[in-house]
Amino acid sequence: MSTRQRRPAKPYRRPRKDPVRILAFEALRAVDERDAYANLVLPPLLRKAREKGPEAGGLDGRDAALATELVYGTLRRQGTYDAIIAECVDRPLREVDPPVLDVLSLGAHQLLGTRIPGHAAVSSTVELARVVLGDGRAKFVNAVLRRITAHDLDGWLDIVAPPYDDDPEEHLALRHAHPRWIVSALWDALGPAGNSRAGIEALLAADNERPEVTLVARPGRATVEELLTGEAEPGRWSPYAVRLAEGGDPGALDAVREGRAGVQDEGSQLVALALANVPLEGPDSRWLDACAGPGGKAALLGALAAGRGATLLAAEKQQHRARLVARSLAGNPGPYAVVTADGTRPAWAPGTFDRVLVDVPCTGLGALRRRPEARWRRTPEDVPGFAPLQRGLLREALAAVRVGGVVGYVTCSPHPAETRAVVDDVLGEGAKGGPAAERIDAREQVPPLPGLGDGPDVQLWPHLHGTDAMYLALLRRTA
Repeated sequence: MSTRQRRPAKPYRRPRKDPVRILAFEALRAVDERDAYANLVLPPLLRKAREKGPEAGGLDGRDAALATELVYGTLRRQGTYDAIIAECVDRPLREVDPPVLDVLSLGAHQLLGTRIPGHAAVSSTVELARVVLGDGRAKFVNAVLRRITAHDLDGWLDIVAPPYDDDPEEHLALRHAHPRWIVSALWDALGPAGNSRAGIEALLAADNERPEVTLVARPGRATVEELLTGEAEPGRWSPYAVRLAEGGDPGALDAVREGRAGVQDEGSQLVALALANVPLEGPDSRWLDACAGPGGKAALLGALAAGRGATLLAAEKQQHRARLVARSLAGNPGPYAVVTADGTRPAWAPGTFDRVLVDVPCTGLGALRRRPEARWRRTPEDVPGFAPLQRGLLREALAAVRVGGVVGYVTCSPHPAETRAVVDDVLGEGAKGGPAAERIDAREQVPPLPGLGDGPDVQLWPHLHGTDAMYLALLRRTA
């Protein structure tokens, strides 16, 4: 008979619940399962957690900042982390359950994209896996993360990314966490002036930076000086812009709560101001925002129109977005109206307006720093899918403006197929019986910005201007 004694089994230890990482995991699941956007999902989760308070398992300000970094950082580098995780698992990545992959991606970001010590990143992620996945799959998570610790991010990129000289686009795609097709499209959009390795790398790097929170002081309703509290600074280009210090809370400002000011990227301010700046001959009393949702540009245009005694009509096809427009315009000092209407099937007579803004739906490739998950959600097939709508909206916008009036065609995408190609095609229709128009040099209607090229259209860039990559063409109706 053996005299060896069996070791007593270790008592079961319940996993430690980390509210920061549980919240980050919940946000990632919402983005994955519901095709939600992190900038819409995360704020209510954070607000609810902060209301609890730290003593009740809630979050304080520092915890909320970490949760935000974990969510946005993980989503931003999703494609790169997928390639690294694929090197560390013994099965195709598509066979890994999505919740498990989310936990692994959170762990990979902590190991490779933050200053969290490696042992803390592994242990905290394994604890998260025990809570949300169970002990069995937590062992798998532990094994994969320990393989990831073999290299830092640069070391892994040397493994998963091909050399630049062998495949420049794939090299940049993995190094800068963008799908290859987007790298190619952005490179084309930069044109001859920026079409270099340094230019595209600067743009891709800017896409991976968290954007500043920028406010707009709606003229006649608020002033820039009123918003310059704490460490806030005036905007770089727009006379109505204020940049908040990191961590600044727009909702803490009376002007924002009252709707006299709002959160708005400086690029969005510049394109609206450019349309308003174009000199007109004849009447200037009727303005139209033909795709007004969610209402930021409409609120700025409405305030500018009121200062000149003009009326703004804000049209939005979707009823729930039209309600957002009405909320943004509430309290505007001048006359305005908000209607639920399709800009491709207008409810107004041709030649009604003096100025028309048409900010068309697009792929959103110019706002990837704000919606990091969008880069992995979009496909090359989405680009031609928007084309008929973009052309139809611009065509009807030109029909809506009087002869001598001006149309601003705006899109938050620098993709050539959504910008110059649309304008060129619709202008070409003027010779075939469509509304005739000519381009105006839009560069003359914005501040002296660097890198605007030969014009006449304006393309803004995150790496050059600190704005979203907004595109603007200004067109004057001629016949």
